[in-house]
Amino acid sequence: MNTEAITQRVELHAALADAARLRIVDTLSLGDAAPSELARSIDMPSNLMAHHLAVLERAGIVDRKKSEGDRRRSYVQLVPGALDVLALRPARVVPRVLFVCTHNSARSHLAAALWRRASAVLAASAGTHPADRINPSAVATAERHGLHMPSISPQHIDAVHAPDDFIVSVCDRAHEELDIPIDIHWSVPEPVGTGSNQAFEAAYTDLARRVTTLAQVLDSA
Repeated sequence: MNTEAITQRVELHAALADAARLRIVDTLSLGDAAPSELARSIDMPSNLMAHHLAVLERAGIVDRKKSEGDRRRSYVQLVPGALDVLALRPARVVPRVLFVCTHNSARSHLAAALWRRASAVLAASAGTHPADRINPSAVATAERHGLHMPSISPQHIDAVHAPDDFIVSVCDRAHEELDIPIDIHWSVPEPVGTGSNQAFEAAYTDLARRVTTLAQVLDSA
């Protein structure tokens, strides 16, 4: 093994050799969070959180992206593949997974369709400001990947949400707007703005990776 590879392994282990940073990584293992949300969730002062996040960023374990809603906010997320060696959490039993975005026209529908292919746990989707129809580019993206997307109209979350739902927000704006508890947030860029196949493929790939991970730790009741 070359010296560079050994150095990278040492830096990775050094970054994780702290109980607080392991708690941060565990919290981010299934979803993204703003630094302030992380600090609240694990009861850590903001200045200490900033220090630990800086260590994890230097090690290439986490990165940040600007919110597409409130541009003053950013979301911390694990770098894909950076922690493949870490074991996942034990399975949690849930009756249904509810994916939520703003318009319920693209990301939430793709996520729900991907979920139905990956898990026996029921899935639904909704929006905070539903569009008139599912975006045609989202339907085309699903078809390119052999993914079945039901022919239904976008729904408002108030008409879909059940008390025991496991809620996954897949849109920064919805995450920042919802006043009900959210179990996990996925900061997936909005593909509808550009409308390009590349943008929709990027969203699909991001959602597929996250769904595969989450499906391993949620089980049906």
